[in-house]
Amino acid sequence: MDLRFNMFANELGAKFSKRLYGVSTVIEQSSLPKETQYLVMTRASQINGCAFCVDYHTKDAAADGMSAVRLNLVAVWRESTVFTEAERAALALAEEGTRLADAHLGVSDETWEQVRKHYDDDQLAALVALVAMINAANRLNVILRNQGGAYEPGMFSGLSS
Repeated sequence: MDLRFNMFANELGAKFSKRLYGVSTVIEQSSLPKETQYLVMTRASQINGCAFCVDYHTKDAAADGMSAVRLNLVAVWRESTVFTEAERAALALAEEGTRLADAHLGVSDETWEQVRKHYDDDQLAALVALVAMINAANRLNVILRNQGGAYEPGMFSGLSS
């Protein structure tokens, strides 16, 4: 399966991609814990079948020191003991916010209550934006058939400039 289209080789595609990455940088620099960000991005990417994003975010997480155990258990977080209550709330929000077509009610009140219990307003804004942004990135990469496996941590440094 080959890449269908290289967004960076197209002037408009490159402008869009740089701006999307710039928005992601705002989230990355927020007070939302970095490990929570990696968990959310990885889980949404798993659900969406985005091999490129799973590769990207798990490699960056490992390079930043996240344990292999936590990375390997993201897909089965409900049945795992290695995640905090706050991380579980974020993962539930990521799943419900990603599976909108599967859950006609969207994010449940119960999940929203748990997220509000663990995150302040700035962290909540970052978390909601993160779920939206990773889903957008997943969809772009899946549509274009951008494959996983070749990502090297840090290879997109300076992209937003």
